[in-house]
Amino acid sequence: MRGLNGKSVLVTGGASGIGAATAARFLEEGARVCVLDRDEHAGSVVRKELPRLSGSLTCDVSHHDQVQVAFSRAIELMGGVDVLINNAGVSIRHSFLEITPDDWARVMATNLTGNFFMAQTAARHMVQRGGGVILNTASTNGIMGYPYYADYNASKAGVIELTRSMALELAPAVRVNAVAPGYVLTPMQRAEYTDAMLEEVNRKIPLNRHARPEEVAALFAFLASDDAAFLTGHVYAIDGGEIAGGLASR
Repeated sequence: MRGLNGKSVLVTGGASGIGAATAARFLEEGARVCVLDRDEHAGSVVRKELPRLSGSLTCDVSHHDQVQVAFSRAIELMGGVDVLINNAGVSIRHSFLEITPDDWARVMATNLTGNFFMAQTAARHMVQRGGGVILNTASTNGIMGYPYYADYNASKAGVIELTRSMALELAPAVRVNAVAPGYVLTPMQRAEYTDAMLEEVNRKIPLNRHARPEEVAALFAFLASDDAAFLTGHVYAIDGGEIAGGLASR
């Protein structure tokens, strides 16, 4: 991708799954990369897997004070932040009637409030520097209705509207887009779904499989690059065609 070599990239939720794959992709593109994750052990593991990382920061994005400290540290390690991949998120599979107040608060705190904390902190830094790119991880769950994920769905719909609003206010200095993955075979997905459930999902996806984390990482790299210089304010689904014909509700 054009324009990524030498850029400084911060990836939240970067210790596993889509985040780790995205960190690896930006390193391949010649960028400097820091990952941020609330799991300190996972951060240690990803540092060993990706030794060229500029750093691994421990931070719970739902806590504003931790975000401020971690972002300042990322600036120290990389000399600034040109690209934020706002990817940290949690998911709990449960019926609507079983969602507890604590469940709701936890999902919203990480997926939406944490996204806002990171995005606003990055945007202030980028506006001061004269430019940057913020890419938020949404989901097809924020576009379509899915059972058993009401809290997650609501949080991701919020991310989509936050993305659009940011793009309007921060243009032209900062480009803001969202990536909306469908089913991706990540550790979080494996923890929630049995093999039989995964096979059932694959049957309703036109490309007949889950996405690989590396494929989502490639979309992040493109949207952060100069090849995407005229793209802002939009949500890009990567779902194997799942929602193209209303198949998500089947």
